[in-house]
Amino acid sequence: MATAPRVVVKVGSSSLTTAHGGLDDGPVASLVDALAKARAAGREVVLVSSGAIAAGLAPLGLPRRPRDLARQQAAASVGQGLLMAHYTAAFAGHGLRVGQVLLTVDDVTRRSHYRNAYRTLHQLLALGVVPIVNENDTVATHEIRFGDNDRLAALVAQLVHADLLVLLSDIDGLYDGNPHRAGSTRIADVHDPTDLAGVDIGSAGRSGLGSGGMVTKVEAATIATGSGVDVVLASAPQVSAVLDGDPVGTWFHRRASRRATRLLWLEHATDGMGSLTLDAGAVRAVVERGASLLPAGIIAVDGTFTAGDPVDLLDEAGHAVARGLVNYDAAELPALLGRSTKDLARELGPEYEREVVHRDDLVLLGSPPARRR
Repeated sequence: MATAPRVVVKVGSSSLTTAHGGLDDGPVASLVDALAKARAAGREVVLVSSGAIAAGLAPLGLPRRPRDLARQQAAASVGQGLLMAHYTAAFAGHGLRVGQVLLTVDDVTRRSHYRNAYRTLHQLLALGVVPIVNENDTVATHEIRFGDNDRLAALVAQLVHADLLVLLSDIDGLYDGNPHRAGSTRIADVHDPTDLAGVDIGSAGRSGLGSGGMVTKVEAATIATGSGVDVVLASAPQVSAVLDGDPVGTWFHRRASRRATRLLWLEHATDGMGSLTLDAGAVRAVVERGASLLPAGIIAVDGTFTAGDPVDLLDEAGHAVARGLVNYDAAELPALLGRSTKDLARELGPEYEREVVHRDDLVLLGSPPARRR
């Protein structure tokens, strides 16, 4: 932890704001001091920061985080500028520049957008800038979906090829029960998601200002460790100790080599815009042989989607077995079902010889990474 050359640090709303919603200068300054110390040691740092919505509550006279999307977006619009102003001033005190990066799901699932996000973040790091990443809440078309930016941080860690992801909150690690109850013990190490079988992770670490909790942090850790990134879950005041390599928080050990980041986003950051039902042969080809999906193996189309959208691939019982980026509009597909690509190319032209979902744009869907209660 003390030598990881590239680090992504995620901080939640509850760690940055007062009980009434405004930004708390003390925690912001402490966080920036710790990250600046890491930068002075030659390490690269990316900050994924929640807090925009919470920061916008007080200026708008809102007593608590609103439930409706429109007011969340309004608060984010006001609060994002305030949040960045605080960070800009705090990092400037250490001679460091910051750059704002606001991401949406499309930015990293659609191929051209993904390359753009990748190049921007890597260029900022090459220029010595500290990127500050947040979801672009002001233009989101769905409810805030990344679990207080926890999953966003895990996917950004893979996007920038980080060595370490630090998830900061108001809880100093993962406990085997409610940490506020006597008898609960902090879990120091997690080597595999199965280590958490039977652990109640749903009852701790949630405040009224954020949108996440311990469940989303464990999900984020599972995503990151499954793609070759170590993760430490700790409280915000412990960030310096984590970066110094002290044995604090909960260490989720990396479990695998890096995966294609765009496919991680496809699996964890999207919902299918529609679905394609596959016959048994196509399910075997996609799941067992890693093949592309062809029109011949599709027996039904549901939903409204366009080429490039994510769609779920279902077996005949209706279970989602995979998700992929479709190469056809929903309106085009019914006429193609059950037919070979060679026949379609002869009748309709060579552009119809392409796959419905290419294997490079497809991920298999597994079970949830941790049991919820």
